[in-house]
Amino acid sequence: MKIDFDNHGGNIEHQARKLGLKTSEIIDASASLVPFKLPRKLTNYLIKIIKNDSIKFYPDRSFFEVKNAISKWHDIDPSMILPGNGASELFTWAARDASLNGISSLPAPGFGDYQRALKCWNASYVHDPLPLSWSDSKPQSFPLKPKTNVLWITNPHNPTGQLWSRSSIKDLLNIYKLVICDEAFITLVPGGEDQSVIDLTKEYQNLIVIRSLTKFLGIAGLRVGYAVTNSDRLLSWKEIRDPWPANSLAIHVINMIMKDSKMHKKRLHKIQKWVNNEGKWLHNNLSIFKSLKPLPSAANFQLIKSDSSLIYLYEKLKERGILLRDCRSFINLGENWLRISLQKKEHNIKIIDALKEYIT
Repeated sequence: MKIDFDNHGGNIEHQARKLGLKTSEIIDASASLVPFKLPRKLTNYLIKIIKNDSIKFYPDRSFFEVKNAISKWHDIDPSMILPGNGASELFTWAARDASLNGISSLPAPGFGDYQRALKCWNASYVHDPLPLSWSDSKPQSFPLKPKTNVLWITNPHNPTGQLWSRSSIKDLLNIYKLVICDEAFITLVPGGEDQSVIDLTKEYQNLIVIRSLTKFLGIAGLRVGYAVTNSDRLLSWKEIRDPWPANSLAIHVINMIMKDSKMHKKRLHKIQKWVNNEGKWLHNNLSIFKSLKPLPSAANFQLIKSDSSLIYLYEKLKERGILLRDCRSFINLGENWLRISLQKKEHNIKIIDALKEYIT
C-alpha cells in the first residue's frame, strides 16, 4: 500500500494554499495535537537558548543529560533510553529489528508509518483486522494474537482511540519474538500511564516502547521522541543511525520538561482534563446525528462511521476551513469513516454547527 502523507492529517500549510485561506482561518481537526501553547516557562527557556548561542554548537551525541532526566522520570536506567527525531525516526530503527525477527503483524486499521518503516528494511508484514465495534470500557484487553513473529501495538490505538490494558500486553510478551509498543498518545489519556509497559523493558528483552513528546507539548514541528528498550539493542542502533538525529532545541525541550516535574505534572493535568471534558462533549454532540455513529475513545480523537459515504461531508467542511481526517488511507476503513481530533471548546462547537448544515 502506498502511504500518502498528504492524507496523514496536519498538513495545514498545504491545505491552506489549496483553499486560498490563511492557516489562522483553518480548524485542523485532522491532526491529533493539543490546542494549547507551550508553558510560558518553557517558551522563555527556548528563547534564552537561542539568544545565548547554544545552538551554535553540535548537539551532545551521547544525550547524557537528557537520558538522565528521562531515566529519573520513568525510573529506568539511562542506558535503556534513546532520544530521537520524533517517534517516526525511532520506528525506522525498531523496524530494523523487526526485519531481523521475522514477519510483523500490523493491527488494522492502524498508523501507516509502521509500514513505511518496515519497507526501509524490506521487512515482511501482514495486516490483521481489529474488530470495528467495541465497548466504552477503559482499559480493554488487546483482542488479537496473530500468528507472526513480531507485533506492533499502538496504545492508545490510532485511529480507534482504544486504551489497551497493561496486563493484556504483558501476556503478549511471552508469545512474540519482539513487541513494539507505540505509546505516543498515552500521556494524554486520563489514567493512561497506569497502562504503560515502559517498566516491563527491565524484565523483557523483546520489548521496545516508543514515546513522543510532540503530542504532549504540541510541538509537531520540533520532532521530539525517545525509545526505551534493552541497552544492547540501542547500542546497535547508534552504530548505524545518523550522527546527530536530534537538534539542540529538541534536546533542551526534553531535558527541561523531564527535569521540571511541577511543570510536567501541571501540563499533564491540563491536557487530561481537556481530553476528558471535551471528549465527552464531542461524543455526546456527535450522537445527536442519526446518520453518524461516534465510537468510544479514550484518546484526544474520535472515530465516526456512517452507513453511507462521508466524502461529500468531508469535502464541504474542508471548503469552509474545517479539516477532518479522511480515513480512506486506513486499512479496513474507507469512505464511510472520518476521524475528528479534539479542539478547544469554541472550535468543537463550530465543527458541530457545521455538521448540522449538511446532515441530520
